[in-house]
Amino acid sequence: MAHSTSEKRPWLAALLAILVTGLGHLYLRRWRRAIGWLVAVFVVSWWLVEPAALEALASGESVDLIEVGPVLLVGLLSVVDAYFVAHAQNKFARSPEPESGEEAVTRCPNCGKEVDPDLDFCQWCSTSLDG
Repeated sequence: MAHSTSEKRPWLAALLAILVTGLGHLYLRRWRRAIGWLVAVFVVSWWLVEPAALEALASGESVDLIEVGPVLLVGLLSVVDAYFVAHAQNKFARSPEPESGEEAVTRCPNCGKEVDPDLDFCQWCSTSLDG
């Protein structure tokens, strides 16, 4: 029997993350991660980038990439994260379920790695394992 998690296209998750930070994670249904990346972009832009550079970037004017580098770096990291999260989610979706006589292996729904069944969270990525 196959898992109910549908496979997602990593390239599409990355493309959506390029268009809007967090959108690739929304495609993957990783709501908290999407919000986290969006918050990270706003915090970095508020803290590390001059408002004039952000206004110039938003209006389409030429801007020095060094000035807006922190925002671009966070956006790039979001793209890479969306791509690899999609791969991990697909790997989990493809993993076979145990035969009826075998002991069930508990896997994290986020990263797909084997977890300790006595824990309420994944020891690899700290995702809650409620339910």
